[in-house]
Amino acid sequence: MIDVIIAGGGPTGSMLAGELRLHGVRVLVLEKDAEPAAYVRSLGLHVRSIEVMDQRGLLERFLAHGRQFPVGGGYFAAIDKPVPELDTAHGYILGIPQPVTDRLLAEHATELGAEIRRGCEVVGVSQDEDGVNVELADGTRLRSRYLVGCDGGRSTVRKLLGIGFPGEPAQTETLLGEMEVTESQERIAAVVAEIRQTEKRFGLGPVGEGRYRVVVPAEGVAEDRSVPPTLEEFKKQLRAYSGTDFGVHSPRWLSRFGDATRLAERYRAGRVLLAGDAAHVHPPLGGQGLNLGIQDAFNLGWKLAAEITGRAPEGLLDSYEAERRPVAAAVLDNTRVQNLLISDDPTAQAVRRLMSELMDFDGVTRHLIEKVTALDIRYDVGEGHELLGRRLRDVKLKQGRLYELMHGGRGLLLDRTGGGRLSVAGWADRVDHVVDASEELDVPALLLRPDGHVAWVGDDQKELLDRLPRWFGAATG
Repeated sequence: MIDVIIAGGGPTGSMLAGELRLHGVRVLVLEKDAEPAAYVRSLGLHVRSIEVMDQRGLLERFLAHGRQFPVGGGYFAAIDKPVPELDTAHGYILGIPQPVTDRLLAEHATELGAEIRRGCEVVGVSQDEDGVNVELADGTRLRSRYLVGCDGGRSTVRKLLGIGFPGEPAQTETLLGEMEVTESQERIAAVVAEIRQTEKRFGLGPVGEGRYRVVVPAEGVAEDRSVPPTLEEFKKQLRAYSGTDFGVHSPRWLSRFGDATRLAERYRAGRVLLAGDAAHVHPPLGGQGLNLGIQDAFNLGWKLAAEITGRAPEGLLDSYEAERRPVAAAVLDNTRVQNLLISDDPTAQAVRRLMSELMDFDGVTRHLIEKVTALDIRYDVGEGHELLGRRLRDVKLKQGRLYELMHGGRGLLLDRTGGGRLSVAGWADRVDHVVDASEELDVPALLLRPDGHVAWVGDDQKELLDRLPRWFGAATG
């Protein structure tokens, strides 16, 4: 029996496969598309996702294929304001096309031993108390201990489970594609700058090799959004908004996306779970979708692995939904607000002007940028120190950097007391004890979960012994 089947080989599925393999879990990824997608829905990684890659030793791979951009103004509803310094060692956005992100994460998962099968479409799911039965379109039947649906906004797994997906249907639609143009770059830049003063969903930008990424509002909402638009549709809409089609030709890929906003009623049904777009969809404002899915996988992976290896304390796997569903709900809310603020409706524009005034206050601007970059997340791990539940930034230690010590996906006790007072005996197979000092921390010791969130702060061994079982299960030995 396979330990975990993952339906969907996009960034969420591949990230999850890698996280599970770090703990020796047997993983099979099923991707219905025979070939990797060429379209570039996501253009980069936000701060928290960059930190995640660093925590797993993947960041150098990503940096080699991307470009670093400062977290500049315009991140929230294209309202251009100075950005305050953020509490991170990675205060930048990494521009990297989604197909590259997909490839790098898939390579990482296979290097760790995950199996990825392409051209395999899930059409049936049933489960009992011992496992999950998965049926493929070609008649193949598989069985696993758990199934995770990472199969996108039209998730087959979610539909087969009968999990509700309430929210608002798409009210507007946007065309997105990559193609060549005959118009000069200077002329394109001038026209785009003028149009974007009033229409934030319009844009043409170079992506290399003589091609441009083209974004333009569609005429309406297509009855079947799975059908890609035609080049003629692009030309028609470009002319409608700018008076020219810029001579677009030779498209590499064409797609459409809407502003539907939906959140799954639950993330788990027995032995089947949802992650990424299968659990939540929202407008792409702020570029949060891919990042949200990767961070779902980062939260779920170590918990599901602990459940499968028999080390999970009661309720650990359910904490995935308890922690991640509110995060998704908050992202849905901030994209709803941004969607309103880019509207040309007079009332919406009045709200936009007021929001722009409020963002002149440093606290408001910081609050919004931390939302978009996922630096504001604080999980409920109990009352106490202000660091509890928050992710810990990468800090310098005498023996290197904190994130360099987290590549294996284990828990970590960072001990600044000198090493004689605290111990993780009984959990050493799951938690590393690092005795080191850092000038960037003013706490005696802290316990980090495998996802880098702080589970305990203090210097009392008894308190530590109370906290270790909650996240890492019973002691051994």
